[in-house]
Amino acid sequence: MENRHGVSDPQLNSGARPIDQLQALTEKALAEIGRAASVAELQEIDNTYLGRKKGLVSNVLASLKSLPDKERSELGQAANVAKDRLTRAMDVRRSELHRAELDRKLSAEALDITLPARGVPLGHVHPISRMEAEVRDIFVRMGFGVVDGPEVELDYYNFEALNFPADHPARDMQDTFYVAPGVLLRTHTSPVQVRTMLKKKPPLKVICTGKVYRCDSDQTHSPMFHQMEVLWIDEHITFADLKGTLRAFIRELFGPDQEVRLRPSFFPFTEPSAEVDIQCVFCGGKGCGVCKHTGWLEVLGAGLVDPNVLKAVNYDPEKVQGFAFGTGIERLAMLKYRIPDLRLFFDNDVRFLRNF
Repeated sequence: MENRHGVSDPQLNSGARPIDQLQALTEKALAEIGRAASVAELQEIDNTYLGRKKGLVSNVLASLKSLPDKERSELGQAANVAKDRLTRAMDVRRSELHRAELDRKLSAEALDITLPARGVPLGHVHPISRMEAEVRDIFVRMGFGVVDGPEVELDYYNFEALNFPADHPARDMQDTFYVAPGVLLRTHTSPVQVRTMLKKKPPLKVICTGKVYRCDSDQTHSPMFHQMEVLWIDEHITFADLKGTLRAFIRELFGPDQEVRLRPSFFPFTEPSAEVDIQCVFCGGKGCGVCKHTGWLEVLGAGLVDPNVLKAVNYDPEKVQGFAFGTGIERLAMLKYRIPDLRLFFDNDVRFLRNF
């Protein structure tokens, strides 16, 4: 009777000597080991030939007890040699199979270094930073110097020196973030004007940009936003200089055909004061929902520096005069980039930021 590997059961072949059976099994096993295509198949061969209870070699060795002493010794030595040959052959083949499997995996997972590298996503300049830099660059080209000041400010620089009365609504808690009595988060960049004028004598021609804070939050307002402030002090500055500078700035930012108009207004730190409008960038002045069908959009406030502000910094209003104007960086960015909601600037939505 033959087993599944095609080898006759040695206990049923009484005509063959046990040592001959052992030799035939060894050669047959070595041939099967060499043909094994997987570790699992090799393990099955191991169990078939060298298994302790049902292995074919073990069955041959079962006949040892019935053999004469000389043949028993000869068969025992041959069995040890056969087991050693089969064990070493299986170890070699198992190593070959493991190496072949590793080679297949490495080949399947190999990297082609000649292929183009994967692109690394790069960040972008935030639209607010981009607009802030563009505004500064425009005024630097006009000859203005860049100045800066603290965001945590004293009431004196933020309100008192800028001619805000003690009972002005802007000083109320609902409008201003107070850190301590007389100490607050600046509500505009105008305090930088005061600090700069106290340090320098005329002529003075500067621009300041930075963060400001107010208790306000909706579609067009934020508790923290950015402003820019422009100041020019000299002996013969007039309202005409203000209008010319404004027009040059607006047309540089929005295009050479952009129309500008000024409307009378009031600010504590300028006199006379004006609101500055530009022709609606959405409808071209024809009238739409954004401009409330007026054809105009308000962009900033401006005016000649109030004499009381000049006196507060020890400037003589009889000898020097100047103008100042300021606006929100976010407002300029919303108009230039056609952004409908201020909150998009602060949501950090990658889909929005990728547009820039």
